[in-house]
Amino acid sequence: MNIYLRELRANLKSLIIWSVIIILLVVIAMTKFAAYAENPEMLAILDSMPKALMDAMNMQAFNLTTLNGFLGIMFLYYALMGAIAAGMWGSGVIAKEERNKTIEFALSLPVSRTRLLTAKVLAALTLSLLFVLVTWAVTLIAIQSYHPDSSVTAFLAREMLAMAAIEVIFLAIGLLAATVSKRPKRTGAIVIAIILTLYYFSMITGLHEKLDFLKYLTPFKYFDAAELLHQGGVDPVYWALTAGIIAISLAGAYLAYNRRDLYI
Repeated sequence: MNIYLRELRANLKSLIIWSVIIILLVVIAMTKFAAYAENPEMLAILDSMPKALMDAMNMQAFNLTTLNGFLGIMFLYYALMGAIAAGMWGSGVIAKEERNKTIEFALSLPVSRTRLLTAKVLAALTLSLLFVLVTWAVTLIAIQSYHPDSSVTAFLAREMLAMAAIEVIFLAIGLLAATVSKRPKRTGAIVIAIILTLYYFSMITGLHEKLDFLKYLTPFKYFDAAELLHQGGVDPVYWALTAGIIAISLAGAYLAYNRRDLYI
């Protein structure tokens, strides 16, 4: 418990910074939405945008003059921010001990490596879920002036569940990257590179049918906002892939951490 609380305190500042960023994002987005809300004429502007951009962002699936359309586009940013934050927390709880030269102290505690890693994992998971709750609360507050109905709040709830799943995926990947890396100072950059690459894959998947196979490689495509809106859920295949990635990454992280040499 002390290790868990220590990790939470150590990352509290990071959570606050990410929360401020998401608040600013929502405020800016709602300011833009005010120009689109119930204004069909604005759709003509969207029609003039390049088709490739529309396909990459899947904007043709949403009516941006409605709250659901607005939330569908916002999910692109929520998913990316959540992935980066969780990936950095997942890798950071491991890598920072070696960066700060405190790994010897951590491993000298009267606890097993498995228990130590579990406490760190739970702390990173708590931070990720708190970030989802902050995002959810801020968005709910921001859309209240437009009097959202039950379909809007239900769609937002599905998005937040999807955001949490994406965060857990990249948290696990971040943990794995940190436990197998021999260069802790570079772990954060490696994790961000993985996230941005997979995000890029999700953007180009819809550009050509030959690229459709990429949707199985990027978690961002498992939880597509258009499917969450129009189909009301996620294909079970993607849930299975999600569970598989998380399980394999966590198993690999525990195995690597218990065999890990100290890099000091």
